[in-house]
Parts: sequence; structure tokens; C-alpha cells
Amino acid sequence: MSIGKKVRLERIINRETGKTVMVPMDHGVSSGPIKGIIDLKETINQIAEGGANAIILHKGMVRAGHRGKGKDLGLIVHMSASTDLSLRKNDKVLVCTVEEAIKLGADGVSIHVNIGAEDEKQMLKDFGEVSKRCEEWQMPLLAMMYYRGPEVKNPYDPKAIAHIARVAAELGADIVKVPYTGNPETFREVVEGCPVPVVIAGGPKTDTDEALLKMVYDAVVVAGCAGLSIGRNIFQHENVAKITNVLSKIVHEGLSVEEALKLLS
Repeated sequence: MSIGKKVRLERIINRETGKTVMVPMDHGVSSGPIKGIIDLKETINQIAEGGANAIILHKGMVRAGHRGKGKDLGLIVHMSASTDLSLRKNDKVLVCTVEEAIKLGADGVSIHVNIGAEDEKQMLKDFGEVSKRCEEWQMPLLAMMYYRGPEVKNPYDPKAIAHIARVAAELGADIVKVPYTGNPETFREVVEGCPVPVVIAGGPKTDTDEALLKMVYDAVVVAGCAGLSIGRNIFQHENVAKITNVLSKIVHEGLSVEEALKLLS
């Protein structure tokens, strides 16, 4: 890895702990102006105050979310899109380029790939091209990998999750985001089978804070993954800054679930 990519990675991964708290806020394309991303700048201010390492935005929202004050926060520009209005919403297309992201001041770019989708082969082809451009420009690449498609019965199947994480690493991702398998034992196998840092996705909004905290603790502290990339469970929380801070302490300091719940109360 050259110095250019190392410098950028240190803006989105804590150089001391080697872990990261990322907050994806790219949901506007798929779901519209949902709670938490309507007043984008205010939510981002709270995320930064809580100690997150990076946010993930589509290119058109970079200007809307740029604060011009407060704590530093890494910027990852998301390059893939589809909408919930489509009959084939599992098929993602590229809507941005690495060069556009560079002009926007990005510290990294991300792509979304659904393995098992009807258009998997095109998404993998796009992955290869983006990976090539990222290497040319020394831009870190986050691959958001999901097991989704018409024949997929269990999108959290441990063997499938380990497989898709490995696919991302094999094709050149610097960080891989995958769903949590449900327990730390099987997720540890995902982490051990992937030679680049793995972070967990947040999935649908959880019913309780405790469920969220336990998932993160089990994945990061017990299973040894590199952190989280969680959206709605952070930006739709009643106290965005506080939940971000507590999750950051679990990721970077190994805070227990019990201690985290006390801080939230």
C-alpha cells in the first residue's frame, strides 16, 4: 500500500486502535427523505460530536452536509444506487466515479454489491473497474457486501457471509462491510477468512438500545471485527450524539454492554 492510501485510511480508521465507526447516510436515494437525514447538517454535527470516524454520503449531499466547523470527520462518497420503488431494487448501478469523489474531497469511496441478485455479474464487473481506479488514485475502497436475491433464503447465513466478505477482499476492497451473522462464533470465522478489515452493517432499526449495543460488542470485542458501519440505528436515534459516543467507546475502548447502557440512561 502506498503512502497516499495510508494517509486517507487514517482519516477513516483510528490509527491507534485500528478500528472505525462509520455512519452511512446514503439512504435518501433508496428510501427518500426519511427521519434523521432531512436536516442533514444538524445530524452530521451530532455524529461528529459523538466521536464517529467517518460518514458516508452520495455525491449530491456532500455540499449539504459540509459543516465548516466542529470535529474532523472522514468523508466516504458512495458510488452505488437503486431505489425501493424499483422491481429490481437489489440491482445496484454506479452513479459516481472515483474522480468525482476526489474533487469532492473524499477520503474514501464505497460501493454496494448484492451477491445472489439477478444482476450480480454487472455489479462484480463494476467492482473490478472501481477497484482499478481506486488503486490508480490511491483511494480507499469500502465494499458493502450483501447476500440478497430471488433465491436467497437466509441473508445472514454464516458460510455465505464469509464467502461474500472474501469476494470483496479478492477484488481489491480495503474495508469490507457485511451483515452480522447473529453470534460471535460464526462471525469470527468471517473475520478470520477475510484479509482486510471487516465492519458490520446495522440492518433494520433495532427494537432496543441493548440489542444494538450487544450486537456491536459481540462483533467487535468478542469476534474481533474492525468496527461498524451503522446508519438508521444511529441517525434515527433519539439522541444521536450520545448513541454515537457510546458505540465509539465500545469499538475503540472495549466498553461493556452494561457500562454502555449506564452511559445511555
